Amino acid sequence: MPIGEFDGAATLPGDNGILLSTPMYWLYEMGHAALNPSRAIADATRLFFKNPANPFAHTTYGKSVAAAAELFERSTRRYHRPEWSLDQVTVGAEHIPVHITTVWERPFCKLLHFERAFARAPRRPQPKLLIVAPMSGHYATLLRGTVETFLPNHDVYITEWSDARMVPVADGRFDLDDYIDYVISMLHALGGDVHVIAVCQPSVPVMAAVSIMEADKDPYVPHSMVLMGGPIDTRINSNAVNKLAEDRGIEWFRNHVITKVPFPHPGFMRDVYPGFLQLHGFMSMNLDRHIEAHRNLFTHLVKGDGDSAQKHREFYDEYLAVMDLSAEFYLQTVDTVFIRHALPKGEMTHRGRRIDPSQIKRVALLTVEGEHDDISAVGQTEAAHTLCPNILAEDKAHYLQPAVGHYGVFNGSRFRAEIAPRISDFVLSHNGGRGAQRGPAKAVSAR
Repeated sequence: MPIGEFDGAATLPGDNGILLSTPMYWLYEMGHAALNPSRAIADATRLFFKNPANPFAHTTYGKSVAAAAELFERSTRRYHRPEWSLDQVTVGAEHIPVHITTVWERPFCKLLHFERAFARAPRRPQPKLLIVAPMSGHYATLLRGTVETFLPNHDVYITEWSDARMVPVADGRFDLDDYIDYVISMLHALGGDVHVIAVCQPSVPVMAAVSIMEADKDPYVPHSMVLMGGPIDTRINSNAVNKLAEDRGIEWFRNHVITKVPFPHPGFMRDVYPGFLQLHGFMSMNLDRHIEAHRNLFTHLVKGDGDSAQKHREFYDEYLAVMDLSAEFYLQTVDTVFIRHALPKGEMTHRGRRIDPSQIKRVALLTVEGEHDDISAVGQTEAAHTLCPNILAEDKAHYLQPAVGHYGVFNGSRFRAEIAPRISDFVLSHNGGRGAQRGPAKAVSAR
């Protein structure tokens, strides 16, 4: 979960001398509302100078004005949760319809099933995949490319986490313990005949959930566990993201980045870590690249390069759509993973019970890292192998993908060509697993 830099966050001094961030969200909403008239004018200007009936639309001047207006409108708008837009998948030479259904639901998460409507049963085995999307600011649709890559040969499920500002306070809290409960409950709901893939932040709670299930001899453990770019041990090759958390301490985050959801959102008065702050952290880590991308968009619009402009729009429509996280989940994750390093030290607990990854014996383990990952540095995910000494050597594998950063670990051309085939082969070779015979699931608390 990227931490980001928040020294510039809007804060006000409190009575005790500590900087408080409570008005931050309210000020953000006011600023966004104040720009509504300007956005409307910019959009009208763009349409005026793109109208073919306008003679200026065919001049460099007119195209420049239209491009500037679009950049302003896109830079100040609020981006909502994108659609999945996965209506079909190509299997061989056949286009197979895809229906997205919700098969499990709690206040903070839905489990989506990408059901493929095959006309006849496929000959190749179709292992069941549970993709646990990161709850770190972006929506699960950020993994659209991941899902699309696996769909032809797998039965895919994915977690769609809720935006905390849309969850009423009456629905209760959500913390890291609840996250682990959710994962266990979903594995039970899927009947255990499944392979789990954790992308980035979920690596820690997924490993914790599997550890608990193994300690309980749960018959519904997954056949395999794939951890991709996850912060299992952030002491290894510690980067700026990790050092920020260690230097600041948990109270700094509590006082500077936690605020209450303003009216009229359904989660009014819920304590959250706002998505716009997480986006600030994402953008500040590669600010030069984002500035250059928007400069290129302006150039493409003026030159009439519609394909390049559309690729920019599609990427940033996804990248700039962010969600709020519940304060208790965010703070507990920062403290557990980035400050105390509780999992690798053997100090992580779930509802007072110590989590012991050495209990994992029946679940195969694959870890994947990116050579240039600036979020989860090389070695941090591979550390999972040290924590799971009782998994047989033939059931373990690690892969380091050259020349990719964090995003490239789970999306993009190298993911499709080099990473995904390795995951598919690993999953297929462990389909059936070493688990005991499946039996009835026991009740699991999940809120």
